[in-house]
Amino acid sequence: MANHKSSLKRIRQERARTLHNKYYAKTMRNAVRKLRAITDKEEALKLYPTIQKMLDKLAKTNIIHKNKAANLKSGLCKHIASLA
Repeated sequence: MANHKSSLKRIRQERARTLHNKYYAKTMRNAVRKLRAITDKEEALKLYPTIQKMLDKLAKTNIIHKNKAANLKSGLCKHIASLA
């Protein structure tokens, strides 16, 4: 158990921050899954900019790594291009 008031506060802050980050990471994963499940190119093109913006924001705030965001965006572009 923590011995200092500051370390108790740090534990509380980390718990809140972890919960916040998990929520946004899960939301991002669900959005990516949703886009990959789409088979209509027009619909996918409409949804892509919002997901791209989400990925960039999460990478900027270090919730996901910038290379992971780049890889996901690249993969989603490939998926959209492959749609007929």
